[in-house]
Amino acid sequence: MSDIQKQIQDEVSSNDVVLYMKGTPVFPQCGFSGQLVQILSHIGVAFKGVNVLEDDDLRQGIKDFSDWATVPQLYIKGEFVGGCDIVREMFETGELRDMISDKNIAHTN
Repeated sequence: MSDIQKQIQDEVSSNDVVLYMKGTPVFPQCGFSGQLVQILSHIGVAFKGVNVLEDDDLRQGIKDFSDWATVPQLYIKGEFVGGCDIVREMFETGELRDMISDKNIAHTN
Protein backbone atom coordinates (compact mmCIF):
# COMPACT_ATOMS: atom_id res chain seq x y z
CA MET A 1 0.00 0.00 0.00
CA SER A 2 1.43 3.36 -1.01
CA ASP A 3 1.84 6.21 1.47
CA ILE A 4 -1.11 8.09 -0.07
CA GLN A 5 -3.33 4.98 0.10
CA LYS A 6 -2.37 4.52 3.76
CA GLN A 7 -3.12 8.21 4.44
CA ILE A 8 -6.58 7.85 2.86
CA GLN A 9 -7.28 4.60 4.74
CA ASP A 10 -6.29 6.25 8.03
CA GLU A 11 -8.51 9.27 7.26
CA VAL A 12 -11.66 7.29 6.43
CA SER A 13 -11.06 4.90 9.35
CA SER A 14 -10.62 7.60 12.00
CA ASN A 15 -13.49 9.93 11.00
CA ASP A 16 -17.19 9.01 10.87
CA VAL A 17 -17.90 11.13 7.78
CA VAL A 18 -15.24 12.24 5.28
CA LEU A 19 -15.84 14.19 2.08
CA TYR A 20 -13.02 14.25 -0.44
CA MET A 21 -13.78 17.37 -2.42
CA LYS A 22 -12.47 20.18 -4.56
CA GLY A 23 -11.99 23.10 -2.19
CA THR A 24 -13.05 23.25 1.44
CA PRO A 25 -16.43 23.04 3.18
CA VAL A 26 -16.30 26.82 3.66
CA PHE A 27 -15.18 27.48 0.07
CA PRO A 28 -16.05 24.64 -2.30
CA GLN A 29 -14.34 25.04 -5.67
CA CYS A 30 -16.79 23.05 -7.80
CA GLY A 31 -20.55 22.84 -7.91
CA PHE A 32 -20.69 19.12 -7.16
CA SER A 33 -18.56 19.52 -4.02
CA GLY A 34 -20.75 22.46 -3.02
CA GLN A 35 -23.91 20.36 -3.37
CA LEU A 36 -22.56 17.66 -1.06
CA VAL A 37 -21.49 20.25 1.53
CA GLN A 38 -25.05 21.65 1.43
CA ILE A 39 -26.61 18.18 1.80
CA LEU A 40 -24.40 17.23 4.77
CA SER A 41 -24.96 20.64 6.37
CA HIS A 42 -28.74 20.31 5.88
CA ILE A 43 -28.72 16.93 7.65
CA GLY A 44 -26.62 18.53 10.37
CA VAL A 45 -23.87 15.94 10.45
CA ALA A 46 -20.28 16.84 11.30
CA PHE A 47 -17.84 15.85 8.56
CA LYS A 48 -14.23 16.25 7.62
CA GLY A 49 -13.61 17.90 4.26
CA VAL A 50 -10.38 16.98 2.48
CA ASN A 51 -9.30 19.30 -0.34
CA VAL A 52 -7.87 17.19 -3.19
CA LEU A 53 -6.73 20.34 -5.04
CA GLU A 54 -3.91 20.82 -2.52
CA ASP A 55 -2.10 17.62 -3.53
CA ASP A 56 -1.99 15.97 -6.98
CA ASP A 57 -1.01 12.63 -5.43
CA LEU A 58 -4.06 12.77 -3.18
CA ARG A 59 -6.29 13.82 -6.09
CA GLN A 60 -5.27 10.72 -8.06
CA GLY A 61 -4.91 8.55 -4.96
CA ILE A 62 -8.54 8.93 -3.88
CA LYS A 63 -9.69 7.88 -7.36
CA ASP A 64 -7.49 4.79 -7.19
CA PHE A 65 -8.53 4.05 -3.59
CA SER A 66 -12.24 3.92 -4.42
CA ASP A 67 -11.92 2.88 -8.06
CA TRP A 68 -14.20 5.87 -8.72
CA ALA A 69 -13.11 8.36 -11.38
CA THR A 70 -14.54 11.59 -10.00
CA VAL A 71 -14.45 13.86 -6.96
CA PRO A 72 -16.31 14.55 -4.66
CA GLN A 73 -16.42 11.24 -2.84
CA LEU A 74 -18.27 10.62 0.42
CA TYR A 75 -17.20 8.04 3.02
CA ILE A 76 -19.30 7.11 6.04
CA LYS A 77 -17.75 4.92 8.76
CA GLY A 78 -14.98 3.90 6.37
CA GLU A 79 -17.38 2.88 3.59
CA PHE A 80 -17.38 4.57 0.19
CA VAL A 81 -20.93 5.85 -0.36
CA GLY A 82 -20.61 7.55 -3.73
CA GLY A 83 -20.25 10.77 -5.65
CA CYS A 84 -22.58 13.70 -6.11
CA ASP A 85 -25.39 12.04 -8.09
CA ILE A 86 -25.60 8.98 -5.84
CA VAL A 87 -25.48 10.98 -2.60
CA ARG A 88 -28.02 13.52 -3.88
CA GLU A 89 -30.42 10.70 -4.80
CA MET A 90 -29.89 9.07 -1.40
CA PHE A 91 -30.63 12.41 0.28
CA GLU A 92 -33.83 12.93 -1.74
CA THR A 93 -35.16 9.45 -0.84
CA GLY A 94 -34.16 9.73 2.85
CA GLU A 95 -31.69 6.85 2.49
CA LEU A 96 -28.69 9.04 3.40
CA ARG A 97 -30.26 10.25 6.65
CA ASP A 98 -31.25 6.65 7.48
CA MET A 99 -27.69 5.43 6.83
CA ILE A 100 -26.27 8.11 9.13
CA SER A 101 -28.81 7.24 11.84
CA ASP A 102 -28.28 3.49 11.44
CA LYS A 103 -24.53 3.98 11.94
CA ASN A 104 -25.19 5.98 15.13
CA ILE A 105 -23.65 9.19 13.82
CA ALA A 106 -24.97 12.34 15.51
CA HIS A 107 -26.96 14.73 13.32
CA THR A 108 -29.51 17.46 13.91
CA ASN A 109 -32.06 16.84 11.11
